[in-house]
Amino acid sequence: MMTLLLVLVFVPALVFPQHKLPKVTGQYEVATATYTYIDKNRIEEFADTGKNRFVNVQYWYPENSDGTYPLLVFSHGASGIKTSNASTFRELASHGYVVCSIDHPYHSFYTVSDDGAFTLINSDYKMEVDNVNKEGIYTREQLYGLIQKWMKLRTDDMNFVIDTIIEKSRNDTAPVYQHISKDKIGVFGHSMGGAASVWIGRDRKDVSAVVNIDAPFFSELAYNNETGDFAASGKAYMTPILNIYSDDVWKQLGSNSTYAANYIADKNFMEAYTVHFQGAKHLSLTDLPLFSPLLAKMLQGGKAAIDQYYCIETENELILKFFDYTLKGTGRFTSEGTYGSR
Repeated sequence: MMTLLLVLVFVPALVFPQHKLPKVTGQYEVATATYTYIDKNRIEEFADTGKNRFVNVQYWYPENSDGTYPLLVFSHGASGIKTSNASTFRELASHGYVVCSIDHPYHSFYTVSDDGAFTLINSDYKMEVDNVNKEGIYTREQLYGLIQKWMKLRTDDMNFVIDTIIEKSRNDTAPVYQHISKDKIGVFGHSMGGAASVWIGRDRKDVSAVVNIDAPFFSELAYNNETGDFAASGKAYMTPILNIYSDDVWKQLGSNSTYAANYIADKNFMEAYTVHFQGAKHLSLTDLPLFSPLLAKMLQGGKAAIDQYYCIETENELILKFFDYTLKGTGRFTSEGTYGSR
């Protein structure tokens, strides 16, 4: 019994130690709000209930302000959660943005609805994702089919949320909606969420900027039946994009066909910027290593060489500068290259 009590007392402290929050540098205090949106045009495919698809969202926005601000919509990684990059959201909101982060139900590790309903990641989907990097499980053609399925769900969620926000900004009196400038929209995401954001940036004419954090350009890939492999589609991409890479992805550019379109982005993209965080691992570009270094180390196969605060605060600064440049028309964005592992 004493051993059990010691475990219950000390394990949470080991897994989730106390930590300082990354700096927030903007002039605005930041408010938050959470909502559950019901999509009347889709039936939930992961649950055999006949109910409509629901999407949980959380907002970060300037508090006690009379202005309107650009809307930024975020999509988490393959099994992430909507608060995966909360430090980024706070920093952006403090500088005059309304940030909406999406939980993709059954893709997110867990999500909690307005009514308290708790939804875990779908086991079949998790198995699909876990098997992607195991040799011999999927052919490239099968993987291409999985990619299309995953992206369909993600982009449908993002389109639904953006359309809902635009509609609510016209007639909903809740403070968060009254702060939204619906003519200035950006999207961003980490890993699978970054891939979905790139896809949305191609499909939606009202999206003016994209930030891709450590993700392949799934929307820019084609499957070649003759070679049995992926290739860049070669289609022009007109929306400005900032690509932020860790070592985990950087080392695959030019060698892994999943990243074939990323490798030649400067040829097909009208305006593309690329940043590499040397010494960073995949999860270094999220907040996870801050509030749970142990979990991050376990999930990404080791500790990153880069200082986590330097990494996330520099990443947040770059994302802010890019959206300021593309959505607010302030300053210039010329940051490209490698950031060191200090």
